Amino acid sequence: MELHTSRPERLRTWRPSRALITRAARDHDHGRAIAQRAAALGIPVVELAGNQLRLGLPEDERRAYAEAKSTLAVVVAPPSKLRLQPIAPSADWRVDLAEGCPAHCAYCYLAGSLKGPPITRVYANLDEITAALPAYLGQGQVTSRSRTRAHEGTTFEASCYTDPLALEPLTGSLAALIRFFGAWDADVQLRFTSKFADVSSLLDLPHGGRTRMRASINPPAYHRFEAGTDPVAARLAALRRMALAGYKVGLTIAPIIAADGWRDAYAELIAAAANQLRGIPNLDLTAELITHRFTPGSRAVLSNWYPGSDLEMDADQRAEKRTKFAGTKFVYPPELMKMLKDFFYDRLAAALPEARILYWT
Repeated sequence: MELHTSRPERLRTWRPSRALITRAARDHDHGRAIAQRAAALGIPVVELAGNQLRLGLPEDERRAYAEAKSTLAVVVAPPSKLRLQPIAPSADWRVDLAEGCPAHCAYCYLAGSLKGPPITRVYANLDEITAALPAYLGQGQVTSRSRTRAHEGTTFEASCYTDPLALEPLTGSLAALIRFFGAWDADVQLRFTSKFADVSSLLDLPHGGRTRMRASINPPAYHRFEAGTDPVAARLAALRRMALAGYKVGLTIAPIIAADGWRDAYAELIAAAANQLRGIPNLDLTAELITHRFTPGSRAVLSNWYPGSDLEMDADQRAEKRTKFAGTKFVYPPELMKMLKDFFYDRLAAALPEARILYWT
């Protein structure tokens, strides 16, 4: 069985302009290792005297954004991160290795939900994070007690507030977590999704079949909304490499954007995915379908971050929904949502009948 295909070309490797490490983070082996990786790559490492991130950002909002986005901070995850939160409909629990992302997506899900400048914080106390996980075994409402997904076991989502694969060359955190799950003799599954494609360091890990990687994909015509990420063809090639290495895999088609020509664009995308996944023995494939939505807060932040974007965020063209936290979000109108859902379910059934659709939202 083929395990390693040739490495896709033009893969992105994030190189922040600086790395900050707090005093508490330096007390952890993993934190020191991240700082050493950064230094080895020629990234200036600043050892902070305390645990506060004092960035000294310029007053100009655009410059402040650019400097924050190019900053890596090695910190200790606070106690709240060790008390896991449910993350429906993806998984039972959210496990955070980091907070923030180096990509520049015009629809960024983190905009408006994370506080402060958009720096990327990576966690040094990985040992404490993994030590907290066994207490959640068999708990949760998404897969632990689901009729249709119970076979997945207790699931842990690692890409709620970050793209862990994007950070992997600097942190090694994702590989460490995959090893942890591979050695965990229990009915569990680690899940992560990514818009990046360098999986070389993950292929030979002892994952034990307990990790599912999903490629987050959109048609190439929409790549202008996903600046700083790898091309979708490279992401799909990476997914194939992971599947051939025995990993469970999946497609996260997100956010589904109903722009002009969306039918042809997404039909071609699904066909490209089917072509990459063809002929893989024992393929375990899922699909998650997430339509584009925004909140008033995220729209304000994104409009400031990416003022030249032509991504449609017009509340007058949307239906208004209340969130579980009593907020407001804007989604596609019901008739368009039905049209989109029917299209994706039909197209996936025809092109990728082995794919289990986990949810539509």
